[in-house]
Amino acid sequence: MLNKAKIKEILHQRFVNDTHVKLCDLPMPSCLKDVYKGALRIKEAIEKNQKLAIVGDYDVDGVISCVILSEFFDDIGFDYIVKIPNRFKDGYGLNEEIINELDGVDLIITVDNGIAAFDAAELCLKKGIDLIITDHHMPPATLPKAYAIINPKQQDCEFPDIEICGAQVAWYLVAAIKEVCKINYNMCKFIELLSVAIIADMMELRDLNRALVRKGIGYINESKRVAFKAIKQNYGKDKFGLDDISFLIAPLINSAGRMDDAIISYKFLHSKNYDEVKGYLEQIITYNNSRKNEERELFKQCLEQVNENDPVVIVNGQNWHEGVLGIVASRLAKHFNKPAFVFSECEQKAKASVRSVGKIDILNVIEQVKEYVLSYGGHKGAAGVLVELEQFDIFKNKLNQICKNIPKEDFYNADEVLGSIDPNEVDFELLEILEFYEPFGHKNPRPYFKFNKLFVKNKKILGKEENHIKLILTQGNKTLEALFFNFDYEPQIGESIDFIAGVFKNNFKGLITPQLTIKEILK
Repeated sequence: MLNKAKIKEILHQRFVNDTHVKLCDLPMPSCLKDVYKGALRIKEAIEKNQKLAIVGDYDVDGVISCVILSEFFDDIGFDYIVKIPNRFKDGYGLNEEIINELDGVDLIITVDNGIAAFDAAELCLKKGIDLIITDHHMPPATLPKAYAIINPKQQDCEFPDIEICGAQVAWYLVAAIKEVCKINYNMCKFIELLSVAIIADMMELRDLNRALVRKGIGYINESKRVAFKAIKQNYGKDKFGLDDISFLIAPLINSAGRMDDAIISYKFLHSKNYDEVKGYLEQIITYNNSRKNEERELFKQCLEQVNENDPVVIVNGQNWHEGVLGIVASRLAKHFNKPAFVFSECEQKAKASVRSVGKIDILNVIEQVKEYVLSYGGHKGAAGVLVELEQFDIFKNKLNQICKNIPKEDFYNADEVLGSIDPNEVDFELLEILEFYEPFGHKNPRPYFKFNKLFVKNKKILGKEENHIKLILTQGNKTLEALFFNFDYEPQIGESIDFIAGVFKNNFKGLITPQLTIKEILK
C-alpha cells in the first residue's frame, strides 16, 4: 500500500538521469549541426536586405515556430514573408507550388518541416534560392540538397539524445543569429511559447523539455502577450495552470489549422493589437466548437468499425475531415489502449493520422511496412501515413501481423499506475507532491492509483449527452469526490467499487480540494 513518502520516491526516480534541469544547464546552439552556417546566411540576408520567407506548418508547433522567428525579425527591424501551408489546399510542408508562389525570394527558412522536401529543395537550387531547413522529424537516409539542415536527429549532430520540437529548433536558430550578429537579445521572451509547443507536440516531458515547461507556465502568467490576455479574459481565468496548456491553449491554437487556415492562429499569437486579437479569438473559438462537433461524430463512426480482437485500431472512411483525424486517433488509442490509424479516403488514396500507446514506437512499426506506403513521417508517439487504396488491405493485414508480435507489456506504460493507495493519503499534501513533479505527459505520465472497496454514497449524471458521472465515495470517515468521464460502467448507490483514478486539484470559488478522476472501474 502506497503512502506519500513512497509516491515521492517513485516519482523522483523518473528524473535521476536528467542533466538539463535548469535553464542555465540547457545545451548550447553549437550542439546543433549547421546552426551557425544557417545563422551566418541569415546575417548576410539581413545585411544585404534580401527577401526572406519563413515556411511553417499548420499545427501548434509549426505556428509557434513561425511566431518565434518573425517576432525576432520584427524586433531587429528586418522584413520577411510568412507562409503557413493550408492543410486542405497546400498539404503538408514546403512544396513546388509554394516556392513558385514565393517567387523572388532569396532565402527560405522552413520551420517544423522540410526534412523530406526533396523536390522543393531541387527547385530552390534551380531558382537560385538558398534553403535552410529547420525540423525535428526523423530524417530519411538521404537528405534534401539544402544550404543548411538544422535537425537534432540527423547524423553527426551533437545535440543530446532528447527529443525536442520544431519551435525549440527555431529558438536555437534565433540564439545563433543573435550570436553571429552580436545582438543583445532576451531569449527568455519565447519560453512561454516554447512550453505550449512542447506540450502540444507531445514531446518527452523530461530533462530540458521539463525545465522549459515548468519555467514557461510562470512566463505565460506574467506575459504581456495580447493573445494570452485575451484567453484569460474570455475564459475568466486569473492565472493559467499547466493543464490549461494541454486542454485550453493548445487546442485553441490548433483549431484554425484543423478547420480552416492556421494563418489565423499565427496572427492571433503575433498581433499586438487587442481588438484585432479578440476578433481572431472569436474566429478560433468558432473553429474549436466545429472541431469538437466533427470529432464527436467521427469518433462514433469509428467505434462502429473497430474489431476489438485486432491488436491495432485501423478505421477508414470516404472524405473524413482531415483536421480531426489526429484527435480521433488519439481518442481511439486511449479508449482501446492500442495504436490507432484513422484513414480518410480520397481519389484512390488513403491518408491517416496515427497515434501510439505505451512504449510502442509507431514510426518503427510503419517502417516495417514502408513498401506498401506512398509516404510517411512523424515521431515515436504520433505519425502520418499515405497509402494507395489498392494496397490498403495488404497494409492493414501486415500491420495487424506486426502488432500481434509486440509484447503485451509494451502496450502499457508501467510508470502510470503506481499501486494501491489508502484513501486517507489523498489530501492537500498529496496534491503538492504531485504538483512538484508536473508537467505530466509523454515519458512522465500522470500518476494513477488503485483504490479498493470504496462505498458509493451518492451519484449524479452530468453532460449534455449524460455520458459523465459524479460520485461521492466513502471509506470509514474519509469522503472523496470522483468524476468518471465517458463512463462505461455505472455504479449503483450502496455498491462497493475498486477502480483506477488520478488525483487532481479542484478549485471551486478559491477553495482547493483533491478530486479523483476515474480512469477505469475494475469489475
